[in-house]
Amino acid sequence: MAVVFKTALLDEIMKDVFDWSDQDMPVRDALWDHFMESNGHNTDESEASMKKIDAKSDDEVRAYVEENLKK
Repeated sequence: MAVVFKTALLDEIMKDVFDWSDQDMPVRDALWDHFMESNGHNTDESEASMKKIDAKSDDEVRAYVEENLKK
C-alpha cells in the first residue's frame, strides 16, 4: 500500500492562512481557480499544474500563493 503525503496548507482556508485574503475557500480551490483563469479554462492543464503543487512543501506552496495570488 502506498503512503500518500498531502500538504496540509492546501486544505486550510485562504483568509486563515494569508492576512491579505478575505476568501472563505481552501487554498487548493483558490489555486485551481487561478490555474483555470491563467490557462483559458483548460481542465487538463489545470490538473497538471495542481499535481505540481501537490508535490511541493507547505513553504513552497505558501511562496507560490504569495507570488501569484496576492493582489
